Amino acid sequence: MEVALAEVRRLRAARLPRVAESALDGDGPGLDETGAFPVVPALRELLPRDGLVRGSVVAVPDSGLLCLAVVAAASSDGAWCAIAGIAEAGLMAGAGLGLDLDRTLLVPDMGTNWPQVVASLLDGCELVLVRPPSRTPVQVRRRLEATLRRARGVLVVAGDWPGAQVRLRVAARGWTGLGDGCGRLRACCAEVVADGRGEAALAKARWLWLPAEDGTIAVADPADIPFGLPGEEPDTGHGGLRVVSGG
Repeated sequence: MEVALAEVRRLRAARLPRVAESALDGDGPGLDETGAFPVVPALRELLPRDGLVRGSVVAVPDSGLLCLAVVAAASSDGAWCAIAGIAEAGLMAGAGLGLDLDRTLLVPDMGTNWPQVVASLLDGCELVLVRPPSRTPVQVRRRLEATLRRARGVLVVAGDWPGAQVRLRVAARGWTGLGDGCGRLRACCAEVVADGRGEAALAKARWLWLPAEDGTIAVADPADIPFGLPGEEPDTGHGGLRVVSGG
């Protein structure tokens, strides 16, 4: 833990001048022309500005491959990423999506003073993926959100975060590859629903391969959605993207 925090302090010292400069020119590591961090192509139409808006919280209740997919593209574009409180994080799967392991700080156990650890990570890294060990009190959320706005990064929460700007959840899923008593799991087709506040207030849903057979994440062709799953005939005019009711 002490080694991890020492690395965070080193990153923070190097990053603060970078944050001040990017505040003036609207640019920075991993940012596109909209001022948002990029995401893998399959997630773009589900997110405001086709990416991760600086200073925002993205909640992903399903703390698996979808969490890693959210941060992978920005990492491959040069942003520093921290993964905290997720000891079982599939780093090799993340690397297959583009996660740069050389620019990823892993903190498997944040200890009892985890809010301070997350605040330090937010100061040192552009992207922080965290799974809080317990329900986060309102006062702690507000303090971390204030740190996030100052640092101009993105906090991705593997779990619930009331008031998050964006929430991504898996509404349904089905695996392919199993036959009648034989075979092996090859790919997972999942309906991912995005909603939230502000720019993300209008809920959207899209069928994705999560993962596809090659380990990547891709938009699922409507004809490939496993038979029997709900919503197996999405709007084909938008590559499987559809508007759904919020809630």
